[in-house]
Amino acid sequence: MPETPAPPRRYSYLGPAGTFTEAALRQVPEAVGHEWKPVSNVGEALDDVVSGVSDAAMIAIENSIDGGVTVAQDALATIPGLQIIGEYLVPVSFVLVGRPGARLDEVGVVAAHPVAYGQCRAWLDGRLPRHQHMPAASNVQAAADLLEAGTGIDAAIAPPGIERHYGVEVLAEGIAENPDAVTRFVLVSRTAPVGEPTGADKTSLIVELPDDRAGALLELLEQFATRGVNLTLLASRPIGDRMGRYRFVIDAEGHVRDERVADALLGVKRYSPRVVFLGSYPRADRVAATTHDVHDDDAFRDARDWLRTIITGQNASAF
Repeated sequence: MPETPAPPRRYSYLGPAGTFTEAALRQVPEAVGHEWKPVSNVGEALDDVVSGVSDAAMIAIENSIDGGVTVAQDALATIPGLQIIGEYLVPVSFVLVGRPGARLDEVGVVAAHPVAYGQCRAWLDGRLPRHQHMPAASNVQAAADLLEAGTGIDAAIAPPGIERHYGVEVLAEGIAENPDAVTRFVLVSRTAPVGEPTGADKTSLIVELPDDRAGALLELLEQFATRGVNLTLLASRPIGDRMGRYRFVIDAEGHVRDERVADALLGVKRYSPRVVFLGSYPRADRVAATTHDVHDDDAFRDARDWLRTIITGQNASAF
């Protein structure tokens, strides 16, 4: 009897087609040949996952110029039942586009996604010092808004190649301040069993401090430092219930199945009143964590074996 084919999977991403988020999704082999659902914002993408409308969502989480994407960090901190299963890096560059026949010296109002605008602000201030910024939902949507009648928009910041999708004309290229800018995206699914380590992994958490006092953050960081776990991201976000209360977004080198990382997470859990585990997943750059012998898995196992001999009364001299 022939096997029943698996149902198609659905992936939500910030649309419309042509965005950097779609470029990140194209890097996911498992997504090839399945349904891709463009959405308007991060909240909608994650709601699709929680509700079961989509199997996973691709969202931007960090940029090498502007740092963390706060709306994504806050959503992951407050929406339960989500887990990061992969990360992907997309080089970022921008062009300035206008309607056919437009001239650069006539541009007054520029539509742009806030992150894109931040990366192009220096160029705009130098060439168009009197310009005004009109926020757009996405880099591609900025070009779509430009073509809408009555918006008052004169130009838009958009990805290269946007002229193949929309009837716009490129007014300037390479307008981003840093030509090496990269945006980090994460693929988010519903909570599931953690995969096996690859040897080049990352673990993401959101952690709250137990109280507001001198040394509280240092004590949190010591949970990682004393176990030889390097952090690749540490960002604070307001909890929102009152002034002075913050949660910390943490990316740590290694996998939760690595002994040093697991031990660090146990320390964090004992210390913090609220810990959100966001996932352990392969690093996009495939760079393996550098560890010393004292922090490798065998060292942690040997220490536990030594303790066991003490508790059971065995001769521990060999340890």
